[in-house]
Amino acid sequence: MRFITKKEKKFSFIEAGEGHPLILLHGLMGGLSNFDKTVNFFADKGYKVFVPVLPIYDLPVLNTNLTTIAKYVVKFIEEKTTEPVTLVGNSMGGHIGLILTLARPDLVQNLVLTGSSGLYERTFGDSFPRKSDKEYIRKKTEEVFYDPNVATQELVDEVFSVVNDRMKGIKTVMLARSAIKHNMMNDLPKINTPVCLIWGKQDNVTPPDVAVDMNKFLPNSSLYWIEECGHAAMMEKPDEFNEILYEWLQGIKK
Repeated sequence: MRFITKKEKKFSFIEAGEGHPLILLHGLMGGLSNFDKTVNFFADKGYKVFVPVLPIYDLPVLNTNLTTIAKYVVKFIEEKTTEPVTLVGNSMGGHIGLILTLARPDLVQNLVLTGSSGLYERTFGDSFPRKSDKEYIRKKTEEVFYDPNVATQELVDEVFSVVNDRMKGIKTVMLARSAIKHNMMNDLPKINTPVCLIWGKQDNVTPPDVAVDMNKFLPNSSLYWIEECGHAAMMEKPDEFNEILYEWLQGIKK
């Protein structure tokens, strides 16, 4: 099912279901964190699911960094919910989730990270020497997944348009650099919120070592692997991702 994006005040977002608020944060290339199946699954299971459109390309250049986006998500949570939320972040969305949970633990009941940046990642932003070559962009997009067929034509077109738009290109690079600069290694031990790590075993953007280290340094975390899966588990293996997350959330409730 395709969702209608709502606009309220300065927020654009998708919303579905009723119940405990579950907020999904996408990565730098939004389409690479396609959450459709996860939205449907949790909306049917007693959750109110929100997917805010992050203002990646709408911020002034000097404010294009992860902290500004985390503040935007804080305002969204305060505006749309009345209780601490479960925050689910993929890639850069996970990094924003970490920054937000560290700054405002009162707003976050559970944190879920999948293919999250925050320790180290191979940047997507700096490496497009042949950005006008569509086949090259296709290959780069396919590398994000274990199964190259997940990179649909629509997705390749989206990545192609971002890297070939001068302003979007500049902001993408700035956010990628902000992610590298904003290393969370020393902050992870301070995050006492329950954290669920769901990682593709073949993630080559944020390799499995990242998940192992995060699990080691986060005081209250659990790590789950998905085999034959790359950087965007909720898109490549949505059913497994949803089941793991649902089971974990049920266990936390007990």
